[in-house]
Amino acid sequence: MTIESAEQNKKVSGNVKTHVIYQYVMLLLITTTLFIPPQKKGKIMTTYHTKALILGSGPAGYSAAIYAARASMKPILVSGMQPGGQLTITTDVENYPGFADPIQGPWLVEQMEKQAVHVGTDIKPDYIVSVDLSKRPFVCVGESGDTYIGETLIICTGASARWLGIPSEEKFKNFGVSACATCDGFFFRGKEVAVLGGGNSAVEEALFLSNLAAKVTIVHRRNEFRAEKILQERLFAKPNISVIWDSAIEEFLGTDNPPSLTGIKLRSTKTNEFSELKVDGAFIAIGHTPNTELFKGQLDLDAAGYIITAPDSTTTNIKGVFAAGDVQDHVFRQAVTAAGTGCMAALEAERFLG
Repeated sequence: MTIESAEQNKKVSGNVKTHVIYQYVMLLLITTTLFIPPQKKGKIMTTYHTKALILGSGPAGYSAAIYAARASMKPILVSGMQPGGQLTITTDVENYPGFADPIQGPWLVEQMEKQAVHVGTDIKPDYIVSVDLSKRPFVCVGESGDTYIGETLIICTGASARWLGIPSEEKFKNFGVSACATCDGFFFRGKEVAVLGGGNSAVEEALFLSNLAAKVTIVHRRNEFRAEKILQERLFAKPNISVIWDSAIEEFLGTDNPPSLTGIKLRSTKTNEFSELKVDGAFIAIGHTPNTELFKGQLDLDAAGYIITAPDSTTTNIKGVFAAGDVQDHVFRQAVTAAGTGCMAALEAERFLG
């Protein structure tokens, strides 16, 4: 090999190395860009500061926002993962005061939002991924990357009903399948319904429905209830309530156009045999999960995960932090009671700041 050809080979080799490095760098840049969440691409992260930071946009959150805004606290409300809360999956609402005719849940939430904005609430379409309650002001970081700082914090993140998670359940949700007897029981007056569950929630739902429905059947996967004895005594005393033990719901049955529940397919937990039960409505009562994961280790929670508040108050174990609505109420869980505690939280936050 001549000196000239050796030099040429070095040059080619150098060019190849440079090209390989260039490709690697470009691949790294492209990969990094692809894995940046879409809402963060090219976005300048913003920090917001307010006297009243409200997390959640159900009746509790909007009520707190309305009262805080009218108190000149200039509240910021972060709407959360499910803007509007559980009302957005509720069809006819007949038990919220002020409306002579049934109203739609999503419409009611929309009116609450408009009212909150009208009086001065700044609503942010974001949800919180981390909170620091170790000192005031409290710092919350949104999924968007924005930071929200509040002199007071009002937590209205609600609770989510537990569902079975089977495809037919989603199909007939609000078309015969419900998770709230108090909300939807009226529509099954004089009809036959089923309640799934074996705890206090299921027995209480069945007792409530027994005053409306012609027949109530509780389906429980075990051979005894976990509910309190006094509740069981009341249930067994009801002539129009029966129990199917050792069974689970395998499928919801019904028509397609329009969707309407006509029955449920059951599976025996002992023999795996299938059977069908004709019903007009089915109520899933296997409990609720409070949306409090963010606050574990910082706020006092009860055994079920609900935020503990002082009696007749929305105050928590941290001064300046308040909780309202279903996130701290595992008893009533109604839109109107949530709105009431939202009002309380805003008033208490205003008094806290003096």
